[in-house]
Amino acid sequence: MDYPKESLDRQKKIADMQKAWIICYANNFRWKQDIKDIISEKDQNLKDVEELMANWAWNTLKTAWRIISSRSMWKLTFVKIRDNSWDIQICFSRNHVRFNTWKEVVDEIEIAWENKTAYKIAEKFAQVGDYIWVSWDLFLTKHWELTIFVNEFQILSKAIRPLPEKYHGINDKEAIYRQRYLDLIMNQDSYDRFLFRSKFVKALRDFYDEKWFIEIETNVLWNAASGAAAQPFITHHNDFDADFYLRIAPETALKKATVGRFEKVFEIGKNYRNEGSDPSHMQEFTAVEHYAAYWNFEDNMRFTEEMFDYIFDKLWLDRKVNIKDKDWNEKEVDFTTPFEKIDYIAWVKEKSWIDVSQYWPWDEEKLREVIKQAWHNWEGIDKQATATMIDYLYKKVLRPSIVWPAFVYNYPKTMQPLARQSDNDENIVEQFQLVLNWWEVLKAYSELVDPKLQQEKFDEQSWAIEMWDEEATSGDDDFVLAMEYGMPCQSGWGMWIDRIVSLLTWQDNLRDVVLFPLMKSDDNIEKKEK
Repeated sequence: MDYPKESLDRQKKIADMQKAWIICYANNFRWKQDIKDIISEKDQNLKDVEELMANWAWNTLKTAWRIISSRSMWKLTFVKIRDNSWDIQICFSRNHVRFNTWKEVVDEIEIAWENKTAYKIAEKFAQVGDYIWVSWDLFLTKHWELTIFVNEFQILSKAIRPLPEKYHGINDKEAIYRQRYLDLIMNQDSYDRFLFRSKFVKALRDFYDEKWFIEIETNVLWNAASGAAAQPFITHHNDFDADFYLRIAPETALKKATVGRFEKVFEIGKNYRNEGSDPSHMQEFTAVEHYAAYWNFEDNMRFTEEMFDYIFDKLWLDRKVNIKDKDWNEKEVDFTTPFEKIDYIAWVKEKSWIDVSQYWPWDEEKLREVIKQAWHNWEGIDKQATATMIDYLYKKVLRPSIVWPAFVYNYPKTMQPLARQSDNDENIVEQFQLVLNWWEVLKAYSELVDPKLQQEKFDEQSWAIEMWDEEATSGDDDFVLAMEYGMPCQSGWGMWIDRIVSLLTWQDNLRDVVLFPLMKSDDNIEKKEK
């Protein structure tokens, strides 16, 4: 591995310190205190700076952080330190600091055949990026900046590579995605965004808990590429000597759990779809999915509104959020409930003059001709089955016109092989999606629990696969078998966490809310640093 000159210098310092029996990588530190707590309790701990200079510190407290900047001024060195909560300044005084080697506390020590004072070690050997612990007291500088006066310190972990320059941080998008840890250190907005994501997911779990849902885990490797209409990832299981699929969605597994007495279940986890990549789509993404026995899709509409009210209240979010559409036009979206309801079939017909409820799986040629005659076209239409074409038509003529959160419902029966047919109209299924400013953020439907009808739906999808529709859903015999033992009436619901978090945090790219997004291999990353 190649290193820049500064990294080579740091490695030499580490080697010299280790030869002097100084531990540069500590075993532990048990007195960590968050900077935000130090700031909030400052009035209880403030000391007079003149008395500190005259009599040394009282060693009131100990804590540890990372150095992010350092500057020396004659007999003083001021260091900015950062932890998970905030930044604060610390001060090393030439005549009032000791160094802890881990084995002993010294005023000076020989390093590389030269005596180094504790202050010199603080000034030259405690570098940006290093973790240190200090014993300290608190004072205000003449400019009224809250500052820690250090009496004793120890290096907990030496950094070999320097951090990015503090005023410019890390701005290159590819570097941010590949080295997110640097982005988190240097950019407070990025750190806050991922902290928000964590709190958002926790709020989700809290809401499910209050609604008496049980969180379960289902497998990622599947025998069938089932659960949603998408092209799967395929992997080989060496021990079984067989190919398996990374799950497209946990749907069928969660529904099988309802057969086994889990009446209200949910799962937060990764799904995988081997499709195209763009700022609004990733092949690996996080979703939350739930199934509730005895509910229908209308119950899930009410549940969705309650969930958003709960999350916005718990996280203290403004109901009005500026969100960009697919063309990056920013519009104000009001999450105040209740949400608008839009009839899918009626509105697509109004926008395109095509009644999509009248087309069945075997009508793909007829529908394709009608769509083209209406002057609508897109890449891949000539290889798509009926359901996929209807979905693309909706995305072209209806979805872009939706700004505020709206439940889009009354989907054509051909669209969803796992949804329940309406009792009032055999041409539609009981399904809805929540759409806001072009984006689809969740979908739900009343579940099909009739095993005979389910098998027929799978057979229809198998025919679509034979016609080279890569996004058709595979059959799942084990799922049908579970149904045959009796599956309760129920409604399922799924939300794309990456997408809703990116919208609520004003991000243009889903990768900006994924901590370590998958990237192509880059063997030259060290060279680019230089």
